[in-house]
Amino acid sequence: MTAQAQTIQWKEHHPCTIGVISDTHGLLRPEVMTSFEGVDLILHAGDVGGPEVIDHLESVAPLVVVRGNMDYGAWAERLPVSTSIAIGKTKLFIIHDIEWIDDQVALQDHQVIITGHTHRALIHKQDNVLFVNPGSAGPRRNLNSASIGKIFLRNGRLNARLVELNA
Repeated sequence: MTAQAQTIQWKEHHPCTIGVISDTHGLLRPEVMTSFEGVDLILHAGDVGGPEVIDHLESVAPLVVVRGNMDYGAWAERLPVSTSIAIGKTKLFIIHDIEWIDDQVALQDHQVIITGHTHRALIHKQDNVLFVNPGSAGPRRNLNSASIGKIFLRNGRLNARLVELNA
C-alpha cells in the first residue's frame, strides 16, 4: 500500500482532547466509549474490522479513520490509507503501518505521527515529533494489554497518554 495522504483542516479549538484508537478488529469494548466521552475528535489508525465500529465511534465524537491491512470490502475501500489533520498550527499524520510512509511524506512537517498495526502501545518523541501508537483496542493477542490513547493540545503544547482497558 502506498501512503496517499488526504488533508483535513480541523477547526482550531484549544484546548483540544483527541481520542486515539487502533486495531479494533470488529470489537469495540464498552470502556472505549466511556473513555472517549468528552473528547473533541477521535482518530482510528486502521484495522477497524467493520462499519459498525465506525458508526459507534461517530456517535461519541467526530471521527477520522484510515484503512488498515485487515480492512476489506466496499466500506473499507472508501477509507484513505493515510490522513493529515491540521488543528490550528499543529499537524497530525495518521497511517496504520509506519512502514507504509513513503518519501513524499515529510515527517518534519508534522508534530504528531499516529500509527497502529503492531498491537503494542507506544508514545515517544523523536526530533520534535510525537509518535503515538495506541496499541490494540480489539481482541487480545499475545501478552499485550488492550489500550487506547489520548492526545491533549493545550496552548500549542502537546501531551499524550495511554489508557489500558480491562481485558
